[in-house]
Amino acid sequence: MMKAALLTLLTAFFASVGAGAADTNSTAPIPVKVVVVTMFETGADTGDKAGEFQRWYERVPLDTRFPAPHMHHDIHMNLESGVLGIVTGMGTANAAASVMALGLDPRFDLSQAYWLVAGISGFDPADASLGSVAWAEWLVDGDLAHEIDSREIPEGWNHGYFPLFSQGPEDASRKSYNLGEVFRLNTGLVDWAYGLTKDMALPDHPTLEAARKPYVDYPVGQQPPRVIKGDQLAAMTFWHGELLNDWANEWVKYWTDGQGEFVSSAMEDTGTFQSLTYLDAAGKVDKDRVMVLRTASNFTLPPPGKTAAAYLLEEQHDSYAGLDAALENAYRVGRKVIDTLLANWEQHAQKIPAAN
Repeated sequence: MMKAALLTLLTAFFASVGAGAADTNSTAPIPVKVVVVTMFETGADTGDKAGEFQRWYERVPLDTRFPAPHMHHDIHMNLESGVLGIVTGMGTANAAASVMALGLDPRFDLSQAYWLVAGISGFDPADASLGSVAWAEWLVDGDLAHEIDSREIPEGWNHGYFPLFSQGPEDASRKSYNLGEVFRLNTGLVDWAYGLTKDMALPDHPTLEAARKPYVDYPVGQQPPRVIKGDQLAAMTFWHGELLNDWANEWVKYWTDGQGEFVSSAMEDTGTFQSLTYLDAAGKVDKDRVMVLRTASNFTLPPPGKTAAAYLLEEQHDSYAGLDAALENAYRVGRKVIDTLLANWEQHAQKIPAAN
């Protein structure tokens, strides 16, 4: 009885806030085929300097607005195609809250929806260059940890940041208490998305060439942009530098038992997937339909001759050398996957695609 009453109240609330936008007075939830999850927009949704959401808003287009005062940003959808887009806000807390709010929103039926996280990130230059795209199989949280100031660490420790409930940075015994330390996506779907897009020609231009040229110790980082598979480290701290890049590689190896490869650094994806895991348990979504695509707007360490501090301060949020390429390629590569899903929706609604 309480659940039924709560659902009635929520439906009435969302119908009332929808006045003047989408018609939300229908009691039947709107079927959603694909949810595009972006994390930030720099200004308006259209007509100015673009963040992660603007290309999706303009080009899909996401032309129907559903007011969402319970989220970071209003929900937008193309009712004809069934594609819905959100902006979660930056950080794991915002991402988890926004995704959970959408998942519990009675206006939408998300039971067969595919989820595409499409956002920028920092890349390890050992794995790919600016503008590149990485499909993640593993999502690793970088915040659940112990920390001792480096000036107080015991002799023999290389740093003071080590996994929660472990005995130090060299403790090889992996102890997970299902707190969201690590998630593995549906390997078949990830490999299918990668196979579909791995040969896409991504645009290159002189700005990218100039930015990657100094990375003489990283031949892969000096190549033109490409599509790869590579795993995601999500941490609320915007870290930078060679030593922390080494830590990130070790951290991902630790939590994936050596199966994962650190490529991209961002702030949200473990929060997003944690909410989707709970929503899956509640029968609201299918967590096996989740894909995470991250693109390289910047590198996670400086080129030779620059300090980590100098390079971090130089490459602030809206001045990343690879920002525009990363935003464009997130849309291009993600859109190809979405269009392929929609082109054969009767099949993909019932059966999740997988690599051959």
